[in-house]
Amino acid sequence: MSVDMIIGLIGGLGLFIYGMHIMSDGLKAVAGDRMKRLLEILTNNRIMAIFVGTIVTVMVQSSSTTTVMIIGFVNAGLMNLFQAAGVIIGANIGTTITAQMIAFDVAHFAPIFIGVGVCMALFSKKKKNRQIGNIVLGFGILFMGISTMSDVLRPLRDHPVFIDVLVTFGKNPLLGLLAGLVITVMVQSSSATIGLLQAVAISGAFDNLTGANAIAIIIPMLLGMNIGTCVTAMLSSIGTSITAKKAALIHLFVNIFGALWVMVVLAMINIATNGNNPIYNFIVSISGYRIVDGQRVTDVTREIANFHTLFNIANMVVLLPILNPVVKFIDRILPEKINEEECKVKLDERMLENPSIAIGQVMIEVVRMGNLSIKNLKQSIDALLNKDEMLIEKVFVREKLINDFERDITQYLVLLSKGNLADKEHKNVMNLFHSIHDIERIGDHAENLAELAQYRIDNKVSFSNTAVDELKVMMNTVVEVTQDVINGLKNKDREIAIKCIKREEDIDNMELHLRHSHINRLNKEVCKPASGVIFLDIIGNLERVGDHATNIAEYILD
Repeated sequence: MSVDMIIGLIGGLGLFIYGMHIMSDGLKAVAGDRMKRLLEILTNNRIMAIFVGTIVTVMVQSSSTTTVMIIGFVNAGLMNLFQAAGVIIGANIGTTITAQMIAFDVAHFAPIFIGVGVCMALFSKKKKNRQIGNIVLGFGILFMGISTMSDVLRPLRDHPVFIDVLVTFGKNPLLGLLAGLVITVMVQSSSATIGLLQAVAISGAFDNLTGANAIAIIIPMLLGMNIGTCVTAMLSSIGTSITAKKAALIHLFVNIFGALWVMVVLAMINIATNGNNPIYNFIVSISGYRIVDGQRVTDVTREIANFHTLFNIANMVVLLPILNPVVKFIDRILPEKINEEECKVKLDERMLENPSIAIGQVMIEVVRMGNLSIKNLKQSIDALLNKDEMLIEKVFVREKLINDFERDITQYLVLLSKGNLADKEHKNVMNLFHSIHDIERIGDHAENLAELAQYRIDNKVSFSNTAVDELKVMMNTVVEVTQDVINGLKNKDREIAIKCIKREEDIDNMELHLRHSHINRLNKEVCKPASGVIFLDIIGNLERVGDHATNIAEYILD
């Protein structure tokens, strides 16, 4: 390949990927909220999950994007593995739409799409029209990229070395599969690499081969590209929960399994028919022909799109009956690391007959709930100070668990309060009712701090060194008081409770001092107004955590 060809290929591929990115962003902006609701609500039924996965991927134009989104939902506990498996299969079908669009070969209309898209995106007053303009613009740039690649690759159709390489892939399908896999891992998008393959086809590089030979070369490469696209999802699962990693593994299994059974079936049919494979002939026959230099040649671009679609539909049909066992198998080979501290509430209704024991069990769970809130408080503070998005995600996930604790413990306490309780036991139950409410509110304020941390990251808000030092002092004090009060609740320690109530005044004074000093910094223009708002929100949430800790201390003292 010449230097000019390499430069043109890089530019064309860049245009293709950029166009797909713009179109995807526009589609997500127009249909983003509906897309998320589809994923969250309509995936309980397996067939519906596949349908939703297909529709969402058509919207975002990338199976990798859909799968990464699914891993995020699984990590947040919004979707289970069985739902995720169906959506992933649907995503593989949805991603074939890009190849089908390219096969229509409307590249000569690309400048019109770009012109209309630019006019809509720049000059339209309505936001929705600007978003639609971005979709049209992305569509045009995508086809401009395909046209550029096919033009620069045209000399390859008569290049003997390139023809020899293609013939080698036809004789050794494993090499073709490996080539497709490696290229997709490098580009990080199967849509882009399939688009590149279609650009090769448009350039006429396959025209010197018979139709069946071309499709025999193409199929292993497409299967390799399908496997290569899993790398994006595998990378996105790093640092997530075990369940989210399982979702990424399901995606990998689905694509490897599909490649293996198709390769085996095609090899067996080849042997049985002595190379006259009816599947190859069927794909060639439904893909039609095109006229090149006055001669009729097979439409290899359409063959690529049709096989890609048929393969993913066939893989869905094969996988559907065995999907549950597959998910269970992956669930077993990647066992969950049980964190006893973060297990769900463990309360036995049989203990209600013995109120004193039941109250003791509730106290254990209340303390566990308190420790979860403290953990969230610490991690939200760390996320604020260190701008750590992974900690923010963990806070949001754990907050849902804290809410579950409050609900389950409240239900148990209601049942307990209906029993025959002594006055002291009744008072303990009432204090526990109040305590779990305050603990849950501490969790809410931790979540608020995590949201402020995300706002700080998104808007690049910075604090002065003085502001950070002041925050650290107040943060440490609030964490210490909260930790002490939960320990005091666990051990019914009145001395700790009295100490915590006294320290609440210190927290209030800190909040007033930090508020005044930060306003002074704003007046002196040492800090920016944006940082002023978030700083005051932070100290306000910390002060409220101190208030709830004091409430718990008062319950300890009755």
